[in-house]
Amino acid sequence: MNSVVLIGRLARDPELRFTTSGKAVATFSVAVNRAFSKTKEADFFNIVVWGKSAENCANYLAKGRLVGINGRLQSRSYETQNGDKRYVTEVVADQVEFLEWGNRENNQNQNQSQSGSFNDFNSADIDLNDFEAVDDDEDIPF
Repeated sequence: MNSVVLIGRLARDPELRFTTSGKAVATFSVAVNRAFSKTKEADFFNIVVWGKSAENCANYLAKGRLVGINGRLQSRSYETQNGDKRYVTEVVADQVEFLEWGNRENNQNQNQSQSGSFNDFNSADIDLNDFEAVDDDEDIPF
């Protein structure tokens, strides 16, 4: 089984190209934060998307946008002009979920106004007066 699921932010704008047969292919990188990292480390993954999804990614995604990726790992090799052999491992996306919307032009303004990940919250937004202490376990409904 070869399955990859990622949620992260684009590290660069998608690059759209077309094969000689006319099929669209988009490539971009996604930065995924490492859980429990004290120094806010991230891993960067190269993503490849084909067909209409590739065109949608190129039209609606931009650097900094939050996306969800569902796909598979794929390894390939190629030879440079100098004759050196290079190996590449990338994620071929079957599905790309746009977790932040907007056009590419207002992307900078949107990212500057957002606070961060979905797990972030401001403790000042919580009103402790809305909570009641439970004196007896019999009042708990489960």
